[in-house]
Amino acid sequence: MIAGHFGLAAAVKAGRPAIPVWTLMLATAWLDVVFVPLFLSGIETVDGAGYGGGVIHADYTHSLVGALVLSALFGAVAAWRLGRDAGLILAGVAFSHWLLDLVVHRADLPILPGNAGDLPTFGFGLWRLPAVSAVVELLMLAVGIGLYWRAAAKRDPKRARTLGLSAAAFGVFTLAADLLGV
Repeated sequence: MIAGHFGLAAAVKAGRPAIPVWTLMLATAWLDVVFVPLFLSGIETVDGAGYGGGVIHADYTHSLVGALVLSALFGAVAAWRLGRDAGLILAGVAFSHWLLDLVVHRADLPILPGNAGDLPTFGFGLWRLPAVSAVVELLMLAVGIGLYWRAAAKRDPKRARTLGLSAAAFGVFTLAADLLGV
């Protein structure tokens, strides 16, 4: 779903041009960025493989409470460096990761970190339909880049074209890598 997350970042960039694009990209992937060291250390795991084929045990980074805390931390640092408004926007973008994951994940998103209390887990499971999921992700990417391109072209058409095409190529590459299980 990383391409879909990046599509959302591009859409936000269209409406908030003062926020650096790299911070939006980092914000939208923030939960996964924090997941990587926990995965490498064995604290969080993945069972299975392939696009949507795995059950992700990201019980800290992708729990509802964990996502809220990580998003608030990201937003606080962003507010300190970029101002209050940017911090709030970036916290929202970081939390959007959990909301988008809720749509595609199987029921593997816990409420509390570590799945404390063994409460029910959530996920609507769109990944069970890989073709539909890939189309939705591609549409999110296309809409986000389209919104960015349209807004940026008013300011600097050449830059908009370069960044828009680069973002599209990167998004298609990440989607293809996901689909191929790379």
